[in-house]
Amino acid sequence: MQTPGTLHVVATPIGNLGDLSPRALEVLRTVSAICAEDTRHTRQLLAHFGLERPLLALHQHNEDAQAEQLVARLQAGDSLALVSDAGTPLVSDPGFRLVRAARAQGVRVSPVPGACAAIAALSVAGVPSDRFVFEGFLPAKGGARRDRLEQVAAETRTLMFYEAAHRIEETLADMATVFGAERRAVLARELTKLFETVLDGSLSDLRARVESDPNQRKGEFVVIVEGAGEDADARIREGRRLFAKLGEYLKPSQAAKLAAELSGAPRKALYQASGDVD
Repeated sequence: MQTPGTLHVVATPIGNLGDLSPRALEVLRTVSAICAEDTRHTRQLLAHFGLERPLLALHQHNEDAQAEQLVARLQAGDSLALVSDAGTPLVSDPGFRLVRAARAQGVRVSPVPGACAAIAALSVAGVPSDRFVFEGFLPAKGGARRDRLEQVAAETRTLMFYEAAHRIEETLADMATVFGAERRAVLARELTKLFETVLDGSLSDLRARVESDPNQRKGEFVVIVEGAGEDADARIREGRRLFAKLGEYLKPSQAAKLAAELSGAPRKALYQASGDVD
């Protein structure tokens, strides 16, 4: 009976190529093929280290279709590596369907740990790190993005997000509105790369710094926001008090927006108190 191969889930650098581990190099050198999110990107990485292996495209658009064939190869004895464009696969990247399919067929899945932008940012943020929530990328459209932020506004654990350069200003503005302008946050940009920066301060401070400096609107971002803390209930109570008072003079949507900005309470919590909807 043929012994199945192993699916190696290999973390690759998020910037500095020196962060690729010796074990990762050995795995990439010896597997039958490498499943890559973008084969062009991975080919450049391999070339830098003098490696040449067969590459198979595996991304969000073909993963369901490819998983069965790849598992068949693993069952036939081939060992494969799974990589993303940067960092640890499956963390806001494709791959979980293949991993799930392999495990369901009894194929060994082995992690080869390494860089992860979210964890790297958390390690230098100086915020509570014993408990945290990773939200990945927020929705691209403003309304959906604000709705998602409302859902986690009262979360007491540290919040972690990924964001793209062309949306970072809008996202920081929405966070200041939903979480409160004074909520403490950290903006980590281009980690491990030449222009790495880690900024901290209130959401309003970070928003102002990004708006005033074009260089801070370039690259790849991790946004870390402190949790609501033990005073979350007090902020909601204050927000509801303000909402009720402002509602005497303003439309519910206007009253909620202003009350949320002043109190730091999530807008949805204010609506829930009155039964109004936006």
